[in-house]
Amino acid sequence: QEQLVESGGGWVQAGGSLRLSCAASGRTFSMYIMGWFRQSPGKEHEFVAAITGSGGSTIYTDSVKGRFTIPRDKAKNTVYLEMNRLKPEDTAVYYCAARERLSPLTTSRLGYNYWGQGTQVTVSS
Repeated sequence: QEQLVESGGGWVQAGGSLRLSCAASGRTFSMYIMGWFRQSPGKEHEFVAAITGSGGSTIYTDSVKGRFTIPRDKAKNTVYLEMNRLKPEDTAVYYCAARERLSPLTTSRLGYNYWGQGTQVTVSS
């Protein structure tokens, strides 16, 4: 059974850093595109970042460019979201997702086939 499990969420003050992890199991996700989305109360899911299976290409939403990165460790079947200079508006439940394709990268949640359960990130001002 395919499964994505996020961890690493928590509370942090504005300006701080967190690293989210997404561990994949049940199949080899190493060749899949992996992405992160987030959802704040009362808002739609928002694309955050994505990375190709090779790790050679990434995309980010404008609001996190220069602050977030999305590295992956294929040997561990794990993708990360490294978040720096966090802002209160980054507060949300963060979801890991896998796209069962090698390309192209997409920012649409409809393009992802597998989802984790989410992890809460709270940034206080």
